Amino acid sequence: MQLDDVDRRILRHLMADPAQSNADLAERAGLTTATCWRRIEKMQAEGVLQGRQAIINWRALGWEVEVSLRFTLDKTNPRAFDQFLEAARKVPEVIEIQTFLGQTDVRLNVIARDMAHYQQIYRSQILSLPHIQETDALMLISKVKDSTELPL
Repeated sequence: MQLDDVDRRILRHLMADPAQSNADLAERAGLTTATCWRRIEKMQAEGVLQGRQAIINWRALGWEVEVSLRFTLDKTNPRAFDQFLEAARKVPEVIEIQTFLGQTDVRLNVIARDMAHYQQIYRSQILSLPHIQETDALMLISKVKDSTELPL
């Protein structure tokens, strides 16, 4: 889908405040409410706009530890990726799963209440994931930039 200046303006305002009402969004974008809604519906139909979501600060809820785990899988089994991903999805503390081309096959972001909780998750749930050949862990110290905004 080709975006015009009006579409980009709508998206910029949505990124700045996803919870705003359609009427407020239309006003900020300089459109009528009906025109704004039609454009939003078109962007949704084209897959450009996939929805609005609540972003929850899990640290405010007592989850203090985030670890990025990188895995190289034993690819001698043709179902290694599928079986690993299926099992990883079942670990509630895994908040993100990414797959890669290169030395790292899969990356999991895992959250825990504290280091003892992380150790329990790691030993009982992560190490039992199938087809792990090699793993590496990176503990998050701080987020310097964390944005989903696009330069529109």
